Amino acid sequence: MTYRSSRRSFLQWAGLGAAAVGIGASARGDEQEKIQGFEQQERQPGADQEWQPTSDRKIRMGIVGFGLCQFGAAFSLQDHPNVEVVAVSDLFPDRCQALAKACRCEKTYPSLEEMVKDDQIEAIFVATDAPSHARHCMDVLAHGKHVATAVPAVFEHVELADELYAAVKKSGLKYMMFETSCYHDDLYAMREIYRAGGFGKLVYSEGEYYHYGVGVLDSYKGWRIGLPPQFYPTHSNAYYCGVSGGSFLEVSCMGMPSILPELQPENNRYRNPFGTEIASFRTSEGGMARMAVSWDTPGYGGEVGRVRGQRGSMVGMSYQGLEEKLPDLARPPLPPSVALGGHGGSHGYLGHEFVTSILENRQPLIDVSWALNMSLSGIIAHQSALKDGQLMKIPQYAPLEA
Repeated sequence: MTYRSSRRSFLQWAGLGAAAVGIGASARGDEQEKIQGFEQQERQPGADQEWQPTSDRKIRMGIVGFGLCQFGAAFSLQDHPNVEVVAVSDLFPDRCQALAKACRCEKTYPSLEEMVKDDQIEAIFVATDAPSHARHCMDVLAHGKHVATAVPAVFEHVELADELYAAVKKSGLKYMMFETSCYHDDLYAMREIYRAGGFGKLVYSEGEYYHYGVGVLDSYKGWRIGLPPQFYPTHSNAYYCGVSGGSFLEVSCMGMPSILPELQPENNRYRNPFGTEIASFRTSEGGMARMAVSWDTPGYGGEVGRVRGQRGSMVGMSYQGLEEKLPDLARPPLPPSVALGGHGGSHGYLGHEFVTSILENRQPLIDVSWALNMSLSGIIAHQSALKDGQLMKIPQYAPLEA
C-alpha cells in the first residue's frame, strides 16, 4: 500500500524544506539573519476545533534563558491555558527584562540558582547554554520542581548521564527534553505508523542535521565555537529514537576535518577538528542507522530523516508498505492560544506535551530515557571519530515509571 499525505499537507511540508534551504544559504556569521529552524509555521483554519482541555488547573511555571535563540519564550508556554508564568530569569539584566516582557511576567530573578528557591513555582523550563543543561535540570529537580529542557540533555561529559538519570529517578518528578524533530509532521506520522505495526522492526534509519556556520553564532562563554557536531545530535537521532522509542547500542563514527578557522583544534576549547561527523549505529532492534551532523557544508539545511522497516518504508510524508489501514497521521489539535512555532511547527506541541504530562501525571513523550539515549550516543560517537571510527559501546537508559 502507498500512503501519501493530502496535497495541502505535502505543500506545507515542502514549503518548510524550501525555507530551510533559504536559511542555509544566508551569510555565515551574520547574527542578524534569522536562525535556521525558526520559521514560524502557520496554523490551518479549524485546526483547534476538536481540542478539549484536560484540566482547568494552571501550573505555576518558571522560565530561564533568553539568549541568542530566545528559546525561553519560543514554546508558547506563556500562552498555554493551563500555565501561569510566575517568574523568569536570565544572567543578563536586559535579556531578563525582555523575557519577562515576552512572557507577560512581572517577577524576575538574576539567576536560576535564585529562582529555584521560589516555593510558588511548580515547574521550570531550562533554556540556558547547552553545557549547563544537565546541572541546571538537576538543581531544579533537587528543589522539588518538574523540569523541561532545551536540547541536548547532556553535553560533552559522559558521567553527567548517570547523574541526571539518578536525579530524575530519585525525584519522582517529570523531566522532558524539547527535541523538535519528534513533532515534525513526518516524524510524528512515522511514530504513529510504527506503533500500529506498519514498519515492523526498523531495518535502517537515517537522520540528517545540517546547519551551516553554527560555529560562529554568538553563545554564552562561546560554547558554540568549535562545537563537535555529534555533541548536538538529537535533531538527527530522533529519526530513530523518536520513531521507535529504541536506542543505539554501539557506534562507529567518522569525522572530516574542517576548513573553517574555528573548527581547527587549536582554535576551540574542545580541541575539535571536525565540521562534519557521520555516525553508524547498531540499534536496539538489531537494525542499523546512519546519523549525520554537519556545520561546514553549505547548501540545503535543516533536519530530515527516513526509515525502512520489515513491513514498510517512509520518506517525507509518503508511506509505502504492507499496512492496509493506517492510523490518523495528523498531529492532534492544540489549544487555540498556543502557536505551532518554529522547527516544523513543533514548538507548541513540545510545550503542550510537557504541560499535559504534569496534569495527567504520566511520563512525557521525550522522557529522561529518550533524552539520554538520543544525547549520550552523540558524545560516544565523537569519541569514536577521534579514534578514527573505532567501534564503541553506548550506555543504555530504561524508561522510568510514571
